[in-house]
Amino acid sequence: MKKTKTSFGLSDKVSNVILVVICIIAVLIVAYPLYYVLVASVSDPYAVYAGKTFLLPSGFTLKGYQAVFAESSIYTGYINSIKYTIIGTIFSVVMLYITAYPLAQKNLPGRKFISLFFIITMYFGGGLIPTYLVVKQTGLIDNIWALFLPGGVGVGNMIIVRNYFQNSIPPSLTEAAEIDGCSKLQTFIKIVIPLSMPIMAVMVVFSMVAYWNDWFTALIYLTGSDKAPLPLVLRNILIRSSASASQASTISGGYAELNKLTEMIKFASIVVAAAPMMIVYPFVQKYFEKGMMAGAVKG
Repeated sequence: MKKTKTSFGLSDKVSNVILVVICIIAVLIVAYPLYYVLVASVSDPYAVYAGKTFLLPSGFTLKGYQAVFAESSIYTGYINSIKYTIIGTIFSVVMLYITAYPLAQKNLPGRKFISLFFIITMYFGGGLIPTYLVVKQTGLIDNIWALFLPGGVGVGNMIIVRNYFQNSIPPSLTEAAEIDGCSKLQTFIKIVIPLSMPIMAVMVVFSMVAYWNDWFTALIYLTGSDKAPLPLVLRNILIRSSASASQASTISGGYAELNKLTEMIKFASIVVAAAPMMIVYPFVQKYFEKGMMAGAVKG
């Protein structure tokens, strides 16, 4: 049997080997930094700086994790982050759907103007101070809704969802449902939403990651420490640890030990903050990939 050749003169077998090697290299480039942080979080910081933790921990220790979880605020931060992530994800996905679906209808009056209005906001914004003043005037300071309302509609994500509705849901299907007696709302709930689960999974992942990692918005708008999300709590722990290390410089040997602890807390904080999303992602990966391909712009 004659082997087929690619446009570069290579056989399919050789091409597959090359592609597999490229994929393995790409995976290593992406995965190794995550593995390195995990290894460094349970290693002696001086061994890390000396390059002794290339593959395995050196000077195994859990002091960094002990210092992080010794703070009672860490548990409140976890609860707050879970709450904010759930509320924010639901709010964002709902806003994306009720915005993208009407804009996917070609007979919507003023469709081009409304789309242009959204696109302009991707490139131009008032900035931090005007946004803060708006949030303050609306009475949302120290209110958890300040985390959701100002950025409730991600325009880039909305465009992806709109393209999905335009390219993946035939207009004839929704028209048939309306002929059978469904109102536009019933058609949206019973036809459109079930058929758009792949793109919904993509938006859920995007929103979850964004809200889980967001600390700056909480830093600006939330004043109570009991409302701080996990990333902000970890930041505060790290700042206090760094300050303690600098204040211990006058104590013999104190600075070195506290500086080591600060470095261990840095790596442990990264693992503590990233672990929940890394655990959740594999369960939605297949929907994520399918939705990204379906929501891509088609020629």
